Amino acid sequence: MNWDRVAGEWKQFRGHVKEKWGKLTDDELTTIAGKRDQLAGLLQERYGYAKDQAEMEIDAFAKALKS
Repeated sequence: MNWDRVAGEWKQFRGHVKEKWGKLTDDELTTIAGKRDQLAGLLQERYGYAKDQAEMEIDAFAKALKS
């Protein structure tokens, strides 16, 4: 699934994001509103991921949604 679809249907997908990355707050998920770059930044901040790792995590997450 491409990220444009996730961003467009963010309210439906944010629950899946919360399940995957529980350290992110509801307020943060509301604020980023599906913006991939902001999600990557939060993953780096909360989980200590490098930028590349955050991007790979997001890619894997989007692919898993397709299944």
